[in-house]
Amino acid sequence: MAKNKTAFVCNECGQDFPRWQGQCSACKEWNTITEVRLGSVKAARNSQFSGYAGEGASEVQTLNEIDLNELPRIPSSFTEFDRVLGGGIVPGSAILIGGHPGAGKSTLLLQTLCQLAESMPALYVTGEESLQQVAMRANRLGLPTDKLRMLSETSVERICDIAVKEKPKLIVVDSIQVMHMADVTSSPGSVSQVRESASYLTRFAKQQGIAVIMVGHVTKDGSLAGPKVLEHCIDCSVMFEGDSDSRYRTLRSHKNRFGAINELGVFAMTERGLKEVANPSAIFLSRGEGEASGSLVMVVWEGTRPLLVELQVLVDNSSMSHPRRVAVGMDANRLAMLLAVMHRHGGLQMSDQDVFVNVVGGVKVTETSADLTLLMAMVSSFRSNVLPNDLVVFGEVGLSGEIRPVPNGQERLVEAAKHGFKRAIVPKANAPKRPPEGMEVIGVNKLSEALASL
Repeated sequence: MAKNKTAFVCNECGQDFPRWQGQCSACKEWNTITEVRLGSVKAARNSQFSGYAGEGASEVQTLNEIDLNELPRIPSSFTEFDRVLGGGIVPGSAILIGGHPGAGKSTLLLQTLCQLAESMPALYVTGEESLQQVAMRANRLGLPTDKLRMLSETSVERICDIAVKEKPKLIVVDSIQVMHMADVTSSPGSVSQVRESASYLTRFAKQQGIAVIMVGHVTKDGSLAGPKVLEHCIDCSVMFEGDSDSRYRTLRSHKNRFGAINELGVFAMTERGLKEVANPSAIFLSRGEGEASGSLVMVVWEGTRPLLVELQVLVDNSSMSHPRRVAVGMDANRLAMLLAVMHRHGGLQMSDQDVFVNVVGGVKVTETSADLTLLMAMVSSFRSNVLPNDLVVFGEVGLSGEIRPVPNGQERLVEAAKHGFKRAIVPKANAPKRPPEGMEVIGVNKLSEALASL
């Protein structure tokens, strides 16, 4: 009987160590190193698919000798899903979709596979639900059920053996946390099982040319559960997010070897399943009829397209010794920095004020183009001045009070003009020579000029 080998792996960064230690020397995190039992090669070879690249003869090729016509992308029947993936599903790729329970991961994949099964062989592997539960959901959504092949299995070796016989173009594994391998002694869901199962499925996808989509659970902080190496071995990592009290869901790519990262897709949850939203800006711009101070629209860049989002700021007198700084949908540290810039270069002191920032629609803004919008909305709330509804603002603010340009400025202005905005305050370098028809564009170099333009 072959002896199993043991390794010690950090759950945060995936670094291997010969023995256990309290702190990871690579990422400096404490108590993140766990023992991983590596399966023997002999046990893995008992499967019809071995999963090891050494069995096939490999040849060295130059880049121009590789035939790209053999890998056409597979459309998923959802335009928003294809956008996030970079244009469609690449054969032989390993895709990981994560999200909170009830977000709609299984519904999205079931709708996708039922549509794709009409034109190509597809296999849906369920490990958490029974086949009857999946069939009931498909019938409730009114999906075509006569072509999709179903399998209820949790053994990774068994799944790969059946896939070799069935020869599907696409496989969905729901979910990776319940899968297990026979030669790994730990229980399903453990670090070693998740690590080995994902690696085995990834090797299977590469060698057989079959696209594999794995569903992953998330932890309390919203990150994918399991070892960090799980995100390293796959080709594309996608997060499916959405609040329980909202009917809208967002699909965002965090890693993509075949397309742009931070690409955003928007879906609406209905009684008939998920429906894609072709114009997301219209959702996030559902402003109230009454005008209010502290509300302003910004144009953020999500992946390969602009997105108009409303930003709300409330500045109020604080009754506490330490005023609160609350930012929902933005970085709280950047809010503190911009408050200091406003005091130094804008002449407004808010050290005794509570500042609350909210990005409408649950969108998380990570780029710096929202700096100028945040400061303008802050001044509007502080002075109780209502800003025009047809005004849009974007730009990065430096520590010396300068307004820096942002990428794709022309495309942002065109998108704002499509939605009826007539005025824009942008960095001087982003101001076009010919603004969009019917729009007045004001270019500013300093924070003082932006405040004067209000």
